[in-house]
Amino acid sequence: MSKTSRTLITALLLLVAATATGRATRVGINPGGWIDVDGSPMLILGGELGNSAGSCRADIEANLILLAENGLNTVLLPVTWELLEPEEGKFDYSQINSVIDTAKATGLKVVVLWFGAWKNSMSCYAPEWVKRDQNRFPRARTENGRPLEILSAFSGNVLDADLKAFKQLLNHIKEYDKDSTVVMIQVENEIGMLENASDHSLQAQQAFNQGVPAELTAFLAANKDTLHPLLLEKWSRHGYKEKGSWTEVFGDDLFSDEYFTAWNYGRYVENLAREGKKILPVVYYLNAALNSRDRKPGEYPSGGPLAHLKDIWHAAAPSIDFLSPDIYDTGFEGWTASYALPDNVLFIPEVRRDPANGPQALYVVGHHNALGLSPFAIENGDTDYFNNLRGAYSILKELTPVIARKQLLKEGVLLSAEKPEQTLSDGEARITLSHFFTLPWDPRAADKANWKETGAILFKLADEEYLLAGTGIVARFENESEAGTAANLGEDGFAAQGNGDTTGARSGSATARIGLAKVEEVAVNPDGTLSTIRTLNGDETHQGRHVRIGVDDYKILHIKTYKYE
Repeated sequence: MSKTSRTLITALLLLVAATATGRATRVGINPGGWIDVDGSPMLILGGELGNSAGSCRADIEANLILLAENGLNTVLLPVTWELLEPEEGKFDYSQINSVIDTAKATGLKVVVLWFGAWKNSMSCYAPEWVKRDQNRFPRARTENGRPLEILSAFSGNVLDADLKAFKQLLNHIKEYDKDSTVVMIQVENEIGMLENASDHSLQAQQAFNQGVPAELTAFLAANKDTLHPLLLEKWSRHGYKEKGSWTEVFGDDLFSDEYFTAWNYGRYVENLAREGKKILPVVYYLNAALNSRDRKPGEYPSGGPLAHLKDIWHAAAPSIDFLSPDIYDTGFEGWTASYALPDNVLFIPEVRRDPANGPQALYVVGHHNALGLSPFAIENGDTDYFNNLRGAYSILKELTPVIARKQLLKEGVLLSAEKPEQTLSDGEARITLSHFFTLPWDPRAADKANWKETGAILFKLADEEYLLAGTGIVARFENESEAGTAANLGEDGFAAQGNGDTTGARSGSATARIGLAKVEEVAVNPDGTLSTIRTLNGDETHQGRHVRIGVDDYKILHIKTYKYE
């Protein structure tokens, strides 16, 4: 960044700090599952900073400037209890002020990650005065009585202290952030028990012995048709009991312990979210460390806001707007599908920083109508990484007015060497979306190790009219009754190699075929209308056979088809 730009940012920081006097803007979830800021829909084109990046003012300023320059509109970063309340009853707001000031100056929105009693199960971000007073703030314990670096969710003192600090933070944001720079709050971080599936402290055992709360079984009974299959199976196997011990209602195994843990973490979190919304009416959500790699409860953060525990969390913490996955393992499509549910909005607050993040963002917005995506430790990305992500985020930002409309068809695809093609059906039309390297013309296509993930969103705007946006994609439009596959053609559209085969470019027959009437590269205007950048034809459409976007490009194409016989 130039010296002039940095001087301008500094001046803006001083201005917003001087004018922050109170909050008026409203933030919430709209009926389509998106975040609304003063009635306008907003996609989260986000990035999460590393855990310690928010503890240094210089880091905050440098990193937020970096994100804004690379096309992000939202930053996620921790605000930690240990820095907010270093001494009991004495609050230091310098961290959150620095975040809000810099975000306003750079045009970013902020998602505050409250690292209070727990972060990744552990209580490492609790203040020293909490950590040292173990009589007042007791620890969770293993089955054999060993204390853990985890504050007990069954301690009223822990809840009271955590809630007091949380409310102080929100009251300050309410007064300091008049322009709704802060749009969402993550309550705690990756909650869950480790080593055992549940806390075995004395208070926890007393709560366990009281049996399953009537509020939980009443919720399950009222929502039986949408319960997670695992929970439904365990409950049904024991006769859909609406009262009894945890083992009587759900069975004598680790999952009953985990259900107990989820309920009690949920009740704890509900106290924070319910009181928080009274102060700062924004979106409140939870993130989960996933139960991947065949791990059992206690081997992952047990009882957290996991997909198979969603119903218990919804019952226990109704003030939480949605549950979210933190995705670091393989199986991106499966994890996102497990959270994109009729009773849960999909938002990905953490995903492993990877060149695939841009295509992943296109996929989840197109396929799941996701609220957004946020790669973790994004400040450590290199130039190539940010160039790729900026391409995806730029077209998603452009597409926002189109995405927000109800479409005749909207679908996102994520393609790779392992999944090179996806076929969609649109009435009489069959639309095949393929990885760019299924065309053998690029020398990188020969080695499947070079097949980076690509992605796109396809919209149907009207009959025979589509919008295709993304990277590394080839789209063919054919009649559903047309059999056969594309012939092996070269880049010029002629047979790639002569072999005496005269069956033509297609086998099979159809009474009518689909052609490309017009293909244009376009820009989307803020009101959703389209402006033509250039018209594509000839070599760019393989002489009318397909439309395509290269693996190194991000583009939006406006496509009109027609039928011929």
